[in-house]
Amino acid sequence: MRGFFYGWIVLWVAALAMVGTLPGRTQGLGLITEPLLKDFGLERVAYADLNLWATLIGSLFCIGIGSLLDKLGSRVVLTAIALLLGATVIAMGKSTQATLLFVFLVLIRGLGQSALSVVSLAMVGQWFKTGLAKAMAIYTVVMTIGFMAAFPGVGAVIEKSGWRVAWSGIGWALVLILAPLALALVKNPPSSRGREEGLGEGPGEGGGGVTLTEALRTPAFWVMGLSSALYGLIASGIGLFNESVLKELGFAVSVYHTTLAITALTGLIGNFLGGFLATKMPLNRLMAIAMLLLMLGLGLLPLARSLGLVMGISVLLGVAGGFVMVLFFSFWAYAFGRAHLGKIQGAAQLLTVLASALGPVLLAQVYQRTGSYGSIFYLLAGIVGVLGALCWVTKTAPRE
Repeated sequence: MRGFFYGWIVLWVAALAMVGTLPGRTQGLGLITEPLLKDFGLERVAYADLNLWATLIGSLFCIGIGSLLDKLGSRVVLTAIALLLGATVIAMGKSTQATLLFVFLVLIRGLGQSALSVVSLAMVGQWFKTGLAKAMAIYTVVMTIGFMAAFPGVGAVIEKSGWRVAWSGIGWALVLILAPLALALVKNPPSSRGREEGLGEGPGEGGGGVTLTEALRTPAFWVMGLSSALYGLIASGIGLFNESVLKELGFAVSVYHTTLAITALTGLIGNFLGGFLATKMPLNRLMAIAMLLLMLGLGLLPLARSLGLVMGISVLLGVAGGFVMVLFFSFWAYAFGRAHLGKIQGAAQLLTVLASALGPVLLAQVYQRTGSYGSIFYLLAGIVGVLGALCWVTKTAPRE
């Protein structure tokens, strides 16, 4: 009789840790943007510049955290990051000095969006072998449900009690919930595991792996990494200015809220479908399909003048995002092994963080110069199409 596979416990903690990155993500900061600007007396463009540089500097945390994770293990690193991020968020919620805002933004971007994301993703990749696609699909679903609960919950607190109360609540949750759970429940994967839950050694999925330098020399790393990063650029840009984009098209704020719900729900469907398809077809081909859906959504967006078309575009973007999530979470261990997974995952995360930093600035600059978002969506759709074609022809295989 098979015993219980402890990796499932680690998976749930890892998913909770990813939800804990909320204050360091563009969507999380988007929840407090308007009241924060009023509190600190900042202009929108100035804040966008602060956010850009904070994200770029914070992206450097991706590199160092990968090395620490490989050396110290996920239990120690996750506990430390949860405590540091929680303390930073609490301090930011109490600060009234605009001069310190940039420091806080750098730290929550670096500790949350960068470091905590790398650790969360690598934890699952280190534990699961032949069932990696299935595990990542489950992880993504749990994480998505967590975000779906967190965003409206935090939004309600902000509306009722202000952003500072909400921010402090998130910080204390990281310190009093995530950090103790990490310390009590997270274990480093044993060097030799059995075949619990069908996760034993499979073809090409042993515990070995290539180095970061070797991974960077492969076309697969760059094609899959840049595809994921470009999705991050698009998601962050639209995520921060979605209300403005829809306003330009003639839609009310209520439509913006509806599209958020639809994108989240279809993203969850994309997680399920992507996890299933990842076991049936090459991962590069699945990424190509995701890029096709994304290209269609972007190309149609400037033309959307009916509510039905806006909802359809939200479905396309949501499903594409669900696919990309599963692939980004599972590809690196699949293609490059686990020996240096922390470093490789960190490098891939660095690409997505850099891209997500550029997304809002790119959309804002185009809108400021042209008075419309249309041209940037057409340009991005073309680039997505090219990357999708490259994904289709780039060979990938499980690590031997």
